[in-house]
Amino acid sequence: MFMVTKTITVTEDAYNSLKTLKKKEESFSEAITRTYGKKINLLDFAGTLSKESADKIFGTIKKNRELSRKKMEKINNLFKK
Repeated sequence: MFMVTKTITVTEDAYNSLKTLKKKEESFSEAITRTYGKKINLLDFAGTLSKESADKIFGTIKKNRELSRKKMEKINNLFKK
């Protein structure tokens, strides 16, 4: 099978990061495809959190949204004066 190839330039840090992801028997192309080439479906994560963890995360999100809302109200009030 004929494969088109492309040459890219990466920093040494990027190369070393990719090198740590690469399995011994695979090429860099295979490592990139394995790591970044597949689309993620959020439903794949359904059920991975315990109810307690999900409740804690939801509570944190709700609290942060309320803090953001209060900050935005203060900013809006500054412009109303």
